[in-house]
Amino acid sequence: MAESGLNGRNAIVTGGGSGIGRATALRLAAEGARVLIADLNAGTADEAAEEIRARGGTAEVVAGDLSRQEVADEVAATAADRLGGIDVLVNNAGIMDDMSATADVSDTVWERLIRVNLTAPFLLTRAVLPHMLQRGAGSIVFTASEASLRGSAAGTAYTAAKHGVVGLVKSTAVMYRDHGVRANAVAPGGTATNIDVGTPTAPHGPTVLGGYGGNIGRISAADELAAAIVFLASDAAGAISGAVLPVDNGWSAV
Repeated sequence: MAESGLNGRNAIVTGGGSGIGRATALRLAAEGARVLIADLNAGTADEAAEEIRARGGTAEVVAGDLSRQEVADEVAATAADRLGGIDVLVNNAGIMDDMSATADVSDTVWERLIRVNLTAPFLLTRAVLPHMLQRGAGSIVFTASEASLRGSAAGTAYTAAKHGVVGLVKSTAVMYRDHGVRANAVAPGGTATNIDVGTPTAPHGPTVLGGYGGNIGRISAADELAAAIVFLASDAAGAISGAVLPVDNGWSAV
């Protein structure tokens, strides 16, 4: 079996205080990586960091809104200063929409979904790239979604944002393929996390999407997504870049 090569590496995990992000941070630490957990919720981020430290690992925390440039810059600078560099970035943090169809999406929902799910990972990717390019190596893994592969998995705003994430992944992979930096994504299907699905503002979207609900299949555990993310971050995936890996129990094959 190939070595992961993560021992002694420095990793940032966004949304690392809960769900897929927390599971990923714990797995990276178990592989020997030093981890910075970035999360809007300082309490859950601190709890995850304390769990890593209790197991003998190294963890730092930056709490704040990652859709703000100054917070993205703080995350990158803190990782570089306190961990000693940046080898891995996991752009995992995200929010769900209210399943609204296009005609029902409010400006507030649209702007918030795009800002958190697409702009925030862009800002942090842009902030860490100079560090990776200086080292001549780096791995960036995004959490996309089943909604990045189809139009029947979420509302319009979430679907558009996650399709944008896939474009960001592919463009980054191409632009930096000759500089040692890889970019990939996982596309989770139904996963047991604490992500909040808002109350629908109009029945049209949920009514339409409900007809496709039977295709989801088994609900994955957060740790199953974390295993795929850590694989893509690792040296075992050294020749993989620009890929979107469905982790959805075959939903995308239906």
